[in-house]
Amino acid sequence: MPTQEKTERIEDLKTRLVGVKTVMLAEYRGLTVQQLSDFRKQLKAVSAEYKIVKNRLARLAVGSSPLSALGGELKGPTGLILGKGDPVSVAKAVHAFARTNQALVIKVGFVDGQVLPPNGLKALADLPSRDALRAQIVGALTGPLAQLVGLLQAPQRELVYVLEQRGQQAAGQNSPGA
Repeated sequence: MPTQEKTERIEDLKTRLVGVKTVMLAEYRGLTVQQLSDFRKQLKAVSAEYKIVKNRLARLAVGSSPLSALGGELKGPTGLILGKGDPVSVAKAVHAFARTNQALVIKVGFVDGQVLPPNGLKALADLPSRDALRAQIVGALTGPLAQLVGLLQAPQRELVYVLEQRGQQAAGQNSPGA
């Protein structure tokens, strides 16, 4: 029978999981308190947090949610990375920290309803940011439109050019020295 304190922790974790787009499980064995503090600061910048919870309590919190697939990975010293922001930004922040701190080991992730292995999370981190993707799409759309405008204006430009040449020829024939 869980104590009142454990029940409150489970409920707290359940409320933190509401509206989360990204959840990653990471083993933190070997990280210092200072490194974990730095990691939390980096995650906060991308609307994410790192929470260390007892595995049994975490299993109870995710058990009746779509995150139940993560329950089997809750073994050993595991922390939860909870991201409410852009999943790509969260993945980039986690992998940037993991590059400089080899002790952080990503076990598995849950992004927008899909369970992703560590290599899937790495691929997600390698994607351009949402703003960069939007810029690429806008560029891809405006390029052909600019070409179309140029093609549509070409006949008028050529007509003006022909009329200008005819005007110069007519002026040259009507000049007194011709």
